[in-house]
Amino acid sequence: MGSKVELFAAIRRDARVEGLSVRALATRYRVHRRTVRQALAGAMPPPRKPPQRSSPVMDAVRDLIDSMLREDLAAPAKQRHTARRIFERLVDEHQAQISYSSVVNYVGHRRAQIVAQARDRAGVLDGFVPQTHEPGRDAEVDFGEVWVRLDGAATKCHLFTLRMSFSGKAIHRVYPSQGQEAFFEGHVAAFDALGGVPSGQIRYDNLKPAVHRVCFGRNRIESQRWIAFRSHYGFDAFYCQPGKEGAHEKGGVEGEVGRFRRRWFVPVPDVASLTELNGRLAAADDAEDARHVDGRATSIGVDFTMEAPTLGALPGEAFDCALTLTPRVDRYARVGVRQCRYSVPARLIGRHVRVRLSASLVEVLDGSRLVACHPRLVARGAEHLVLDHYLEILAGKPGALPGSTPLAQARKDGSFTSLHEAFWAAARAKHGDVQGTRALIEVLLLHRRLPRVQVFAGITAALQAGSVSADVVAIEARKAAAAIGSTVDSTTLTASGKPAVPRRSPSRLVTLPARSNARQLPADTRPAPSVADYDQLLTARSGRRS
Repeated sequence: MGSKVELFAAIRRDARVEGLSVRALATRYRVHRRTVRQALAGAMPPPRKPPQRSSPVMDAVRDLIDSMLREDLAAPAKQRHTARRIFERLVDEHQAQISYSSVVNYVGHRRAQIVAQARDRAGVLDGFVPQTHEPGRDAEVDFGEVWVRLDGAATKCHLFTLRMSFSGKAIHRVYPSQGQEAFFEGHVAAFDALGGVPSGQIRYDNLKPAVHRVCFGRNRIESQRWIAFRSHYGFDAFYCQPGKEGAHEKGGVEGEVGRFRRRWFVPVPDVASLTELNGRLAAADDAEDARHVDGRATSIGVDFTMEAPTLGALPGEAFDCALTLTPRVDRYARVGVRQCRYSVPARLIGRHVRVRLSASLVEVLDGSRLVACHPRLVARGAEHLVLDHYLEILAGKPGALPGSTPLAQARKDGSFTSLHEAFWAAARAKHGDVQGTRALIEVLLLHRRLPRVQVFAGITAALQAGSVSADVVAIEARKAAAAIGSTVDSTTLTASGKPAVPRRSPSRLVTLPARSNARQLPADTRPAPSVADYDQLLTARSGRRS
């Protein structure tokens, strides 16, 4: 005989067809008469009752374990009893003679029962209620941590995600921090990519860039810039309950952050800059349009095609997301911004400058003129120093150059090249450390007035001629410009090749000094100048007078 269901079916058939008694059926199928009565009472066998085994040791501590688990209902989430801690307390405080495995097995099923009982008493049941979202109205926003190999170094960054509730269309961007500047720029990038603004509510947890203080219930004191930002783009904010109680209120974006991270950040992206990475993410967002959200017949792209016309219009002008600060330049020609330091031209030492802090850039302005631009740093105490900003100081203190931090960073980022190293070595070999370093500084100053390629051509020509004179480098650089038919751009260049604003300050400029030692120049093989051709003009003129 097969299963017990088949046995019951055979007994019921024989009783119905042949009219056999309970005793006859029990004899035919070699079962107890109680089994025959069960079969005649119903087609499905009754469930087996679990055996009731006595456990004197567990019975002695069961109430103690239950009391500990009930205490956890009101305890902080990270300070609740584990099975190990319960076992330790039973042994230490109550001298219980019980095994650890018995405690683990009991706690494993008893904790869930106690939590369920507490919710039953409160009239609350676990579960979710399906929601319907109108097109173009609601969205959700959240940040998530991601790791990126940024220029070869493992760097922790922050993934901004805005997800439309109706279509599931999501926009993702990565920023070095989750400060207010990144928070605003993420919104702007998302609105631009969507082509509009959600006309209803955007759901948030209690992000510090938006919420200044969490009050009772859903009441929040918002930051003034956040209020201005929302007013500019015309949308309302909905703040979820703090902690786990409010996690389900924006579950769509919570799940989207994890799903997108597993799909597009595995393996860890290896990029040269966050600009490159965000370009990849924009392409990934477009590719996601072909994906189907679970349970939906149409793709995200098809649903968003229906949703896009219902979005609110973008404002006529963008919101300035950058934060303006006015730090003072210290004696090392640096400004401190959010526990990081950035260099500025040395002539600004002791003065207050204006800094525009965005999600990825730090721009320093002297009045209305941009004097420095740095990538924004994240690590506390980090520095980004540009060698060009210190050339005026190094001209008077050449001995400070070899061990300087700006030089080390210039070597690392490639702005101080092997060609500079070769010129410096030749200059020191010919004139000594001090004068050789000053010659190098004069060459570095040429980068402010001449394009980078021309200065390199000048250095190469000077070294080939056996000269380490900055004057020769300048002459050869201009000759190289004439040879390729180019003109010197009036825009000055920094040592890193980036354009810098010409200085109009009345402060003293460092210029190339006059050279009195002609032996520093290469031999001139050109013929001596002659005025013989002009003598012919004089002869012709005197003939006309006669």
